[in-house]
Amino acid sequence: MKILIHGINFSPELTGIGRYSGEMAAWLAQAGHEVRVVTAPPYYPRWRIAEGHANRWSVSRERNGKLTVYRCPVWVPARPSGLKRVLHLASFAAASLPVVLWQIFWKPDVVLAVEPPLFCAPQAWLAARLAGARAWLHIQDFEIDAAFELGLLRAGWLRRMALAVEGFWLRRFDRVSTLSEKMREKLAGKGVAADRTALFPNWVDPAGIYPMAEASALRAQLGLPPERFVALYAGNMGEKQGMEVVLDAAAMLRQACHIHFVLCGDGAARARLQASHAGLSNVSWLPLQPEGKLNALLNLADVHLLPQRADAADLVMPSRLLGMLASGRPVLATASADSQLGGIVAQCGVLAPAGDAVAFAAALQKLASDPAARAKLGAAGRAIAENRFSKESVLGRFERELNEAIHA
Repeated sequence: MKILIHGINFSPELTGIGRYSGEMAAWLAQAGHEVRVVTAPPYYPRWRIAEGHANRWSVSRERNGKLTVYRCPVWVPARPSGLKRVLHLASFAAASLPVVLWQIFWKPDVVLAVEPPLFCAPQAWLAARLAGARAWLHIQDFEIDAAFELGLLRAGWLRRMALAVEGFWLRRFDRVSTLSEKMREKLAGKGVAADRTALFPNWVDPAGIYPMAEASALRAQLGLPPERFVALYAGNMGEKQGMEVVLDAAAMLRQACHIHFVLCGDGAARARLQASHAGLSNVSWLPLQPEGKLNALLNLADVHLLPQRADAADLVMPSRLLGMLASGRPVLATASADSQLGGIVAQCGVLAPAGDAVAFAAALQKLASDPAARAKLGAAGRAIAENRFSKESVLGRFERELNEAIHA
């Protein structure tokens, strides 16, 4: 197949959509398909262009020439707000438009747009139609719903207009995929016919992320003795995550000397969170870790922390959950049992109400006192990662569905 992928985030970004888009493209190229990607220079989650990359048009070829990456300039705000995010996405859509349309002469079989941003959907659809290709939209999160639910955008008239535009484009793609069944149900509510939707979850490589027999080297680097219980948050630090509940719980447990919080990552909210919760001796902050240290990082945890704001439930599916499961450690999440996230975590961890720091701290103390329960829950999570979300099975199934869509 000849596959054109269009989206703003791509490897070498280490977290979020860029990580998965990069792994997907590399896997498809390794499988023998010709893959072209139109994207931006890496900038996420730090919200600045990564070192070694220029904010300009460029092209590179990888995977023995099977993977070609076109990078287009993008305006990156240092402090992203609702309006600045809109301008940021619009700048990429404008800069990438001629590059996407130029690909029609390559005659791709399928054009795959990755949302966010929805700004890319119209040009991806147009390129597919001009090239006689199938148009596929993959939704990593419902960015418009999330922006209003989280208060990043507020005007009622703007919401109605944005949702109308979103619905218009969703209904024009040949296939629309998303991460979970709950998100797939939301597509039906937006008017997308069930036979045009597909489930395409994120994945994990169980051979790359696995429970280590020995203690993580990061424990010694942080000066944490073997008996110290580590509660780890590893991932993006933005507004969707609701990390205040973690830090408020840390403040409540500052006298519980056996529990230590490690917060690893970067994002738009990190500086604010550090400033508002400064002086907590039971909290260590780590920068985003390189790929080679990811397994050691995840094995640092005695329990993984996965906060999520209630108003983001089933609008996003936290991708970092899968690495947590594969590491064989239990998960403490703020989610309702009837959400997609809650349904998974209930099998391999503990749920606490979103925003309830008291309940979160109590659940953490209970897990810290019960190593047998932690071992059982961690093993259950590992089994879920292997049986439902392994990289080879998820991408193998996606490859078959792409082929079926092309020949439908």
